[in-house]
Amino acid sequence: MTDRQQPALSSEEFREAQRELGLSDADLAFVLGIENPQHIRRLKGREGSSTHREVQPWHVRLIRAYLVGYRPGDWPGNDGEDRS
Repeated sequence: MTDRQQPALSSEEFREAQRELGLSDADLAFVLGIENPQHIRRLKGREGSSTHREVQPWHVRLIRAYLVGYRPGDWPGNDGEDRS
């Protein structure tokens, strides 16, 4: 890992971040730029399973920014649109 890379998030840490942010799978996919909410379920899946996917460094960076309070203008709830 270089100095600029974000440390990885485990599946449990990813699930906890989603709980803290209060986002559905569809809304979390939206704010992370993931087209298919199914991918969120793969990121939260049991590590070592055939369907599990690793959380990418750019997603970790966004999640960490969201956890400290950053909210883009199109944050779910800011526009009244429900993506679930």
